Amino acid sequence: MNIASYDLGSTRLLYTRCPRTGVVEFSCLPVALADRVVPQREFDTGPHVTHLPARWQPRPAHEPEWLALIKTSVTPLPHEWVQGRSMRSSADAQGLKFESHSSEALSHGGKRIHTFLRSEHGIRLTHQVTWQAGEPFFSVSVEAHNEGNAAVTIEYLPSFSLGGLTPFDAGEAVERLRLHRFRTAWSAEGRHEARLFEELHLERSWAGFGRRTERFGQRGGLPVREFFPWVAVEDTVAGVFWGAQLAAPGSWHLEVSRVKDKVTLSGGLPSRDFGNWWLTLAPGEKFSTPAAALACVAGDLDDLCQALTAAQLPAAAAQPAIERDLPVVFNEWCSSWGEPTHDYVIETAQRIAANKLADVLVIDDGWAAKPAGGDIQNNGDWEVDLKKFPQGLAATAREIRSLGLMPGLWFEYEVATKGTEAFDREALHLHREGKVIQVGSRHFWDLRNAEAEKFLAERVIARLRDDGFGYLKVDCNDALPEGVDGPAASPGENLRQHLLAVQRFVARIRREIPGILIENCSSGGHRLEPSFQALCAMGSFSDAHETWSIPIIAANLHRLILPRQSQIWCVVHAEDSLRRLQYGLTACCLGRMCLSGGLKELPSTHLAEIASARNFYRQAAPVIRDGHSRIHRDMGLSWNEPKGWQAVVRHTPEAALVVVHVFQESKAAKLNIPLPAGNWHVAETFGSSAALSIVESKLNLSGLEPFSGVAVLLRRNDRQ
Repeated sequence: MNIASYDLGSTRLLYTRCPRTGVVEFSCLPVALADRVVPQREFDTGPHVTHLPARWQPRPAHEPEWLALIKTSVTPLPHEWVQGRSMRSSADAQGLKFESHSSEALSHGGKRIHTFLRSEHGIRLTHQVTWQAGEPFFSVSVEAHNEGNAAVTIEYLPSFSLGGLTPFDAGEAVERLRLHRFRTAWSAEGRHEARLFEELHLERSWAGFGRRTERFGQRGGLPVREFFPWVAVEDTVAGVFWGAQLAAPGSWHLEVSRVKDKVTLSGGLPSRDFGNWWLTLAPGEKFSTPAAALACVAGDLDDLCQALTAAQLPAAAAQPAIERDLPVVFNEWCSSWGEPTHDYVIETAQRIAANKLADVLVIDDGWAAKPAGGDIQNNGDWEVDLKKFPQGLAATAREIRSLGLMPGLWFEYEVATKGTEAFDREALHLHREGKVIQVGSRHFWDLRNAEAEKFLAERVIARLRDDGFGYLKVDCNDALPEGVDGPAASPGENLRQHLLAVQRFVARIRREIPGILIENCSSGGHRLEPSFQALCAMGSFSDAHETWSIPIIAANLHRLILPRQSQIWCVVHAEDSLRRLQYGLTACCLGRMCLSGGLKELPSTHLAEIASARNFYRQAAPVIRDGHSRIHRDMGLSWNEPKGWQAVVRHTPEAALVVVHVFQESKAAKLNIPLPAGNWHVAETFGSSAALSIVESKLNLSGLEPFSGVAVLLRRNDRQ
């Protein structure tokens, strides 16, 4: 029974109520393919059914599932052999009652849709969908309101549950559903994984009993480890993708689940059995889950990723105005390797300014004084090493600015390392089971503590403001466990509240130092998720500083974060060949250019090549900032020793940027790269020499040698 349907741009939302169970299910599909929906079989008609006892027949083939889910501590644990694997089958969820459904128009053609459910224990759930006109995605969240007379402990409350996959097959969609996700590791971010449901053992059971589920996620203080908080299901026959991306600063989960024919996607906060999270609501209290971005497209993976990353655009657009030009960064980390000095930094700044290589110069780790017997990293006290910077950092920052560059400074301020006075202030640090948490040589400040925040404001915010820095690199080089001590009922909820306090501190920095640019770094990419990215101008794409895999990782991240916020390293050396230098510089055209390395030793040819790359980058910046991406590859599995080739085409209505990298043992003597429809001409090129031509909406390239890169800027002939 259809409750309501809404066309949100190219996506149709469907709210249907099962006449047999009363369950209200939430689903969606592309409007353009609505006529391809097929009637769903009502009963299981497989050959095994005829041999089941009569009391078990007829067997429903599809079991709709609620659009909002909950598990409280009051009810029994879920059945269906899912203990430790899923909490979807809770008695709370099965006992939900539908109350009402409504929608309201927002300004400029947007829409907000509410569905109200009630549990048996006085919890009222509000399922909310929000959409702004023109956006290719919609946001989903759930609010729990305790309207009863007693406190209730919630052990599971996902942000979304999208059901009915796939409506384009009448049965269980044999060998046509594929799960997509992105694996990640330190210096190896964003490996795409696509597997058929049968490979993941997600076929329905012969009798329809038992939940098939694939749950994955992250537990602890770094949200992007093992997987990105992103998932999609593809109907390979219909050519449709359904996907979701979570804004999750810490622990999270995603789950693809099947009971009988149809598949459901869900996810959000962790649960009691995955992340040690639960929450107690007193009578009258409310709790809202973080919103998840969802999208449904008729197209391919790149189309879906473009739709989901569009959810990150408003926050990126709210960054300081200078960000529209995508300023180039020089970070001296791979120059001094943790031993910066005033003289070295100023010498580097002079060389940058004289050759017009960058806009920002960042002083990385090593500027703080190391106490006797202290850790190699002095994180905590944040006193300037006056042997390295005799006049203090303010003098260095002033001189950098006098050369026309913005000075930047590195901090890893969430921790205090062994040997510092800050390390001994254990009352202000995070604890677990009454003991201070130590990871390696690090303690972690408890940012919920007003005294800890005051200390960091005096050491971090005052340093940046008073010394005249316009750029902050925030690093975080180790992970907290899945739970910490605190006022909340559960370790997981305490961790969540601490991480929200961490994010509030970043917001405070932006508020107290207007115009500051902030880089989101966590040993590279461990925090490349929407809520941290929303606070920062850009994120460090990886700690891959000099590897052959840099363009591979940079291209992967087009599907997960905005290229305008993806800072890519290019470390330069005097002994590098010109082709090696071009390989790294063209990779930077896949996001934000970040240079490093020893400038003093570079020959004039290399300096001229970097200046040329920066000039090309300026021309390409509008496409990097505002474009749509499509990735083309024919390569092997290894990233350490890559084989084959890769091309990324990013385009706007006016221009297109094609970035091509050839690895070892490439089979392509000539590459034919598909271009967006239109009449194009080559406007600018940078990188290795290649023969170029445009024939029938394809960019043809030949003559590229192994481990070479070229970037080509195209413009439409009718929009010069």
